[in-house]
Amino acid sequence: MASTLHLSTSSNPSRINPILATDSASSEIVNHIFNGLVKYDKDAKNIISDLASTFYFEDNVTLIFELKSGVKWQDGEPFSAKDVLFTYELINSPQVVSPYTSTFRMVKSVEVLDELKLKVTYKEPYFKALELWMSGILPYHLLKDEKNIMSSRFNTHPVGTGPYRLTKLEFSKNIELSAYDDYFEHRAKIDKIIYHVIPDANTRFLMLKTQKIDIGSLEAMQIERQIEASFFDNYKVIEEIAHAYTYLGMNLRREKFQDPRVREALSLAVDRDELVDILFMGHGQVCTGPFLPGGPSFNSAVKAPTQNLKRARELLKEAGYDEVNPFSFEIATSNSSSIRPYAAQILQHQLAKVGVEVTLRVMEWQAFLNTVVFPREFDTVLLGWSLSLSPDPYLLWHSDSDKPGAFNFIGYHNKKIDGLIETMQGTIEREELAKIQQQIFADVVADNPYLFLFIPNSIQVVDKKIKHIEPTLNGIWHNYIEWEIEE
Repeated sequence: MASTLHLSTSSNPSRINPILATDSASSEIVNHIFNGLVKYDKDAKNIISDLASTFYFEDNVTLIFELKSGVKWQDGEPFSAKDVLFTYELINSPQVVSPYTSTFRMVKSVEVLDELKLKVTYKEPYFKALELWMSGILPYHLLKDEKNIMSSRFNTHPVGTGPYRLTKLEFSKNIELSAYDDYFEHRAKIDKIIYHVIPDANTRFLMLKTQKIDIGSLEAMQIERQIEASFFDNYKVIEEIAHAYTYLGMNLRREKFQDPRVREALSLAVDRDELVDILFMGHGQVCTGPFLPGGPSFNSAVKAPTQNLKRARELLKEAGYDEVNPFSFEIATSNSSSIRPYAAQILQHQLAKVGVEVTLRVMEWQAFLNTVVFPREFDTVLLGWSLSLSPDPYLLWHSDSDKPGAFNFIGYHNKKIDGLIETMQGTIEREELAKIQQQIFADVVADNPYLFLFIPNSIQVVDKKIKHIEPTLNGIWHNYIEWEIEE
């Protein structure tokens, strides 16, 4: 009897293509279908082989990859170095609009040495020379004649080298993945993965409570107040700090947010501890900046601002705002997270205490991205970012990333930060790298382009019938092809 893992996702995937997947639904499914050349080990401490069999630096700007032999695409065609070169050239082509293009900005050339060997030459030493090859590789033989990859049929009918193939895509219903028999490690032990597309968070919760979902996330209120003790007869809880934070990002193209006194006033008006207490009931913490707490780039000397309503009012008055001329703006967010609309309401209430008038706009996820975030049509956005194990601040904080399709959509420009990021890029020595990243951390926080708000705990519940799950800093999915479902 075929074994099936039932999961949920809050939205439809937009493009199941590793160079175009920017939303979480697409990225999650991409990870089942495609491989990079390298990946992190289970503890996220070392970079190990994936499609590459070995890799080494000839000097500090020349990286050699030798690829595994016998790897096949999911249509049976052989994988080769030509596919890697093609993926690199495609992501850098004018027809591709992708934030990941900038990830490869330090690569000078990629050269095929033979069918299973490549040479990558960098413009200069680069701190993420290896990490960028974690990106999924695309098939040359299927896409070489594609006229427009952005609208290609491939994006909904992907073919990868990964452990699972896409076998059904029913938008707003179910997404079915089936184990790929010829996967180069070995066939995954669970036969099928079915994602149920459930936009409504309450419905996802109900599906989990009624055991229709095998792995799911719980929010603090749910685990504290809304679940019966019998639920834990069937599910075990895995709780750790989430690798993601929530922020309020200000559109710095709009004149009212260009005054640093206004940004500081908004920051001082917010009580972050109250946000965490109300939203997470002990299952979260205040976010103090853009990098993962405990990681080498985290700056522990930077503390979250303490709410100071008196100083916030003074700063607003200095900037020309008072009872007669109140500062007003809109917070736009998505209902894909049940937490963020509540967080927006709390912020609205807190900011009212200093006379700031806040209106709220809560939207469906794809509409929010396509009509608010990407076209930059917002005052502020309440959103979240993943906290990378090896962060590249260029993507969010460098002036050059303020362009269509890139992630600096708030329009942040700071020449000092740009210089630090450029210095960091060429720094390979880990201690020096950490010092520069910690300086970037402090300077970005001081500038208040975002109000860094909170990091929830990740509360995952896993059906006890799933065997061989090993939680690590890198999460639970690192060994999922070994999982088995005990009937």
